[in-house]
Amino acid sequence: MKIVSLLSLLLLASGMLPVTAVHAANANNSDKTSVNNLTSIASFTRGMTHQSGYFDFYHDNTNDKLYLKVDKLAQPFIFQSSLPRGIGSNDIGLDRGQLGDTRLVQFERFGNKVMLKQLNTYYRAESNNSAERLSIEEAFASSVIAGLSVVASDGKSVLVDYTDFLQSDIHQVSASLAAQKQGSYSVDSKRSGVYLPRSKAFERNTELEALVTYSGTNAGEYVRQVTPASHAISVHLHHSLIALPEEGYQSREFHPYSGYWPVEYMDYATSFDAPIVKKLLPRHRLVKKDPSAALSEAVEPIVYYLDPGVPEPVRTALIEGATWWNSAYEKIGYKNAFQVKDLPSDADPMDVRYNVIQWVHRATRGWSYGASVTDPRTGEIIKGHVTLGSLRVRQDFLIATGLTAPFTGDNVDLEKQKAMALARIRQLSAHEVGHTLGLIHNFAGSANGQSTVMDYPHPQVTLADGKISLENAYREGLAEWDNYAIAYGYGDYSTTQLQQLVTQVRTKGLEFMADEDARPEGGVSAIGHLWDSGADAVAELNRLADVRKVALANFGLNNLANGQALSSLQEALVPVYLLHRYQVEAVSKLLGGAYYEYELKGDYKTPKGFRWVDSNTQQQALQALLNTLSAEYLALPNNLLALIPPKIFGDANGRESFNGRYGLAFDPLSAAEASANHTLKLILHPQRLNRISGQQQLGNVVDAVLTATIKQKLTGADLLVQQRVAHVAFYQLMQSLNAKELAPEARALLHSKLVDTAVWLAKQKDADHQKLLSDWQSYVNTGVWQANFVPKALPPGAPI
Repeated sequence: MKIVSLLSLLLLASGMLPVTAVHAANANNSDKTSVNNLTSIASFTRGMTHQSGYFDFYHDNTNDKLYLKVDKLAQPFIFQSSLPRGIGSNDIGLDRGQLGDTRLVQFERFGNKVMLKQLNTYYRAESNNSAERLSIEEAFASSVIAGLSVVASDGKSVLVDYTDFLQSDIHQVSASLAAQKQGSYSVDSKRSGVYLPRSKAFERNTELEALVTYSGTNAGEYVRQVTPASHAISVHLHHSLIALPEEGYQSREFHPYSGYWPVEYMDYATSFDAPIVKKLLPRHRLVKKDPSAALSEAVEPIVYYLDPGVPEPVRTALIEGATWWNSAYEKIGYKNAFQVKDLPSDADPMDVRYNVIQWVHRATRGWSYGASVTDPRTGEIIKGHVTLGSLRVRQDFLIATGLTAPFTGDNVDLEKQKAMALARIRQLSAHEVGHTLGLIHNFAGSANGQSTVMDYPHPQVTLADGKISLENAYREGLAEWDNYAIAYGYGDYSTTQLQQLVTQVRTKGLEFMADEDARPEGGVSAIGHLWDSGADAVAELNRLADVRKVALANFGLNNLANGQALSSLQEALVPVYLLHRYQVEAVSKLLGGAYYEYELKGDYKTPKGFRWVDSNTQQQALQALLNTLSAEYLALPNNLLALIPPKIFGDANGRESFNGRYGLAFDPLSAAEASANHTLKLILHPQRLNRISGQQQLGNVVDAVLTATIKQKLTGADLLVQQRVAHVAFYQLMQSLNAKELAPEARALLHSKLVDTAVWLAKQKDADHQKLLSDWQSYVNTGVWQANFVPKALPPGAPI
């Protein structure tokens, strides 16, 4: 889960009228028509295909032109762009079904043009005084996103040529490609056209679609990987023109402990003694048929429709996971308020009337996400759109088989491994649907008794009698935080009752940490982490070390099915060798870490405030991290290395492989290097060092790192691993020393420690220590740090 500010999705469904004869003369001469002598809409469109709806449109098949009837001038509506057919590269990020921005817009006429103006919804004056509202409109800029030529008119209605705008780069595909260094592309109108099967008009929404081709040069690797001809990228772009929701929706004020995204704006009509920034919860409209009943059906239930392209058994797993949410609604008095159904065969997943769970294919595994079309005025969710990457299930299956080595005979039973992968899919489905219900991540959940599906979970693999067990790898069903969040967002409660809900969950010890606190590698939160497990991060890292040791001892031919190449053992090895990678990050955040929460004045009689992790826990965390740098931890057994030859003909190393230095041969030293670099980069993060320095513990931490790495006695069979780790440690120490964000007092102490280390290095006679000394002296003489050794990066771990 780029996880993830609030995006949106949309679009269409149903049948299209057949194209008849076309009034080509009017279309060809439309540019010559004067504003004072316009032909009627009926005359201009004679013979064109007509769709009647929220905005009528006409299609001229001969010239492939699309005309829109604008009969609602200066009337706001919602404009949603989207990408119904994407590029297929997780790295580029332009996925099938991706929502673009949700805009509040209106049409305004200027002579022979109609402007589509995006209104500025962030700056407002929610006042009955029209002059006060106008003052805000005049104070802040709006944005005209399209200028459309008027070609015909009937009184207050005008017909505009919408073709160029429909085929324009509203989704910023060119900018996305350029940002990823994938080439210079622009729309080629000669290779673009209106896509009629997905252009429909309904009573409260009009859906328009085009095939758009981007022509360009200097195609990057990712573009070449997924396109048949990299100079021409053809995708589909979709426009949804949506009527504003009907009256009756009740906005709910955002609370930082609610578990929701904030929909934020500034209200200049607010009294000067009250906050000017207002925040609302995003949520679907939900009202009981019988408000007096303890359990009532909803006037309109929240229905999600499943992509018909999802295969079994994944399909059933997705339905089961998504349906978990119904239990949370039942707890607040709604019967069958959340439902999952098959998408009708004649429906378009981009039609704004359908909440959709879409199964999206990419060239490589990648993130899933939940996005919404949300009314920017009120926070009402109009459409939820879930994007689930189809290759992710394979990664959990790979982890399961890598840990258990199940391929021991001809009649292999893989039910436990498949069960673990499908359990993850159920959880993933619930997680992403949760986002489209308005919920944000809670990255304190996994360390808080697995209290939510809105965390990123690590599989809970255990040891039983020396064997690895996959039982209960992932939690089934919602947890306490999820039920609370739905109650806060959707329950029929007063402001006082909502505050009581917050107090109750805090009293129960439920914790909450959102993205901005949990995602940074140098983050200060001691409880907010991604992909971690357990209330005691250090104990869990030590426990995972035991699981990893058993898995590596058993790793070999039984991790491959018959017929698989021995060389593919490398990719199967990656998630097992790096089983500890996420827990390392969780433990590193105890160093210079702190306990705090999103606390408001009055939440507690005595504020909880902010407190550092105690020194004893920090010391235990440091030792656990240093254990992952030992040669014993990092070295791979020779009998395993003997099983991994270079890639067979037809295969090649890819992103899921270790990036080595041995050419075609598997390089175990670079695997150890990448793992050690991961740990050391986290320990020595400049922000973390600044906080440790403020606690007057930086000297102890640096000494411990030096002792465990550069000053480690280099002997024994694992000498090469120890030498490589020493080089990695020196690299990361120098990176931190020269980091701009390192505080001056921390820089001074770190520099002093390295000066002392140079004295120690001068007494060593081996080549590796002499090389480190030479690199330090070069830095001292020139004042410039230029690394000639850069550690290898880990293969991608997330998403799992």
